[in-house]
Amino acid sequence: MPKTNRSGDAKQSEIPSTLERSDEKAQRTYAQTYDSAMEQYGDEARANRTAFAALKRMHEKVGDHWEEKDEPGPSDDRAEVGGLDGPGSLPAASMPTGPRSTCSRSRGGWTSMAARR
Repeated sequence: MPKTNRSGDAKQSEIPSTLERSDEKAQRTYAQTYDSAMEQYGDEARANRTAFAALKRMHEKVGDHWEEKDEPGPSDDRAEVGGLDGPGSLPAASMPTGPRSTCSRSRGGWTSMAARR
């Protein structure tokens, strides 16, 4: 469900409670980014993460609300280097994918074992 109305302002009934207690810019940043991410990705969880990432770049959480930062920038060290895809992260090909990644038997070994049964 869209988080913004036709004028681009955040719908109060659709934003998280911490944003209800925050200024209009924080609400609008979250809502517009969420709507844009939903259009692009079609996934609510991903849109929510994207919207909070955009919010964290311009605002910081203080108590139970968000306040604008003096200077925009990354929210933490991981965000500064690019999150999970940044230069300090492991390439996707080197990350374990499950039980098969640590198994000593090759695919051919499993296939031949299955054929014997």
